[in-house]
Amino acid sequence: MPDRRPHRVVVLALEGLLPFELGIPQRIFGLARGAAGVPLYEIVTCSVRPPGPVRTDADFSILVENGPEALATADTLVVPASYELGPVYDEGVLTEELAAAFAHLRPGTRIVSICTGSFVVAAAGFLDGRAATTHWASAAHFQRLFPRVKVDADVLFIDDGDVLTSAGVAAGIDLCLHIVRRDHGTAVANDVARRTVVPPHRDGGQAQYIQRPFPEPQLATTAAARSWALARLHEPIQLRDLAERESMSVRTFTRRFREEAGISPGQWLTQQRIERARQLLESTDLSVDQVARDAGFGTAQSMRQRLQSALGVPPTVYRRTFRAGGGAVSGVGAGAGVESRS
Repeated sequence: MPDRRPHRVVVLALEGLLPFELGIPQRIFGLARGAAGVPLYEIVTCSVRPPGPVRTDADFSILVENGPEALATADTLVVPASYELGPVYDEGVLTEELAAAFAHLRPGTRIVSICTGSFVVAAAGFLDGRAATTHWASAAHFQRLFPRVKVDADVLFIDDGDVLTSAGVAAGIDLCLHIVRRDHGTAVANDVARRTVVPPHRDGGQAQYIQRPFPEPQLATTAAARSWALARLHEPIQLRDLAERESMSVRTFTRRFREEAGISPGQWLTQQRIERARQLLESTDLSVDQVARDAGFGTAQSMRQRLQSALGVPPTVYRRTFRAGGGAVSGVGAGAGVESRS
């Protein structure tokens, strides 16, 4: 008779863990049901030490009843983030405890990380030569520590077959829903999302969550041109207009600007207009057409294309997500969004 036991998900609770992230696999996989309401996953939490309390980043600890031996039973291992990764985060190497714990894993175990749990997975060697993501704020450091990993800081998660990584915190929900969808189909995943009151898909990637403040113009020799442009983003601005503010030729201004900003004046203007559009979409009730005009894009179609390219979502979806004081979102586009690199 075939083995009908549920797929076992083992969640590794590390010292300094984030309770929210630890609970994501329990909630998402725990709600997945098959025919007649049969659970599709069994979720077990373990630590790298014998059973006992594990510190969190909150004002409480949790009691974990399984030691590292539980990893030998895992069909899927989930590694949430921790604020106490020590040499894993600082140097990219496993502690002795972690190395001993990972030695229990069976070949073929599916590996999943949430947020900076990717540092543990990379330090264990599972990400060499693979595509991966992590929290955008740690992506540059992650890439320096693990140069053999192909880091993509823009996506919410990456599915690379038997190793999957997610961006910061809530992106773990997106990834776990994706795994349920991959394992058991859309209907089961949508049921879990509905019961958890989260969208089955989230459009876009991490780019829309990264705050990019305007540069400090007074620190650069193109300061006057930048300040002048920022006050007139709603107007047509030509390269020669910027150069004239600094009494430079177009060629000299362009070279100087690239030296300071690392991008061309045109690219910089587009970035600032995107930021202006984001601010207006978040903080005003202006129509999309008016936001496009005030941000200097001219038409809604032009702004739609720019935001879709830069943030991965159109203006209406961005506004629904970030509108200050907004009510419940009644629906989210059913497009796949950024789920994987495949």
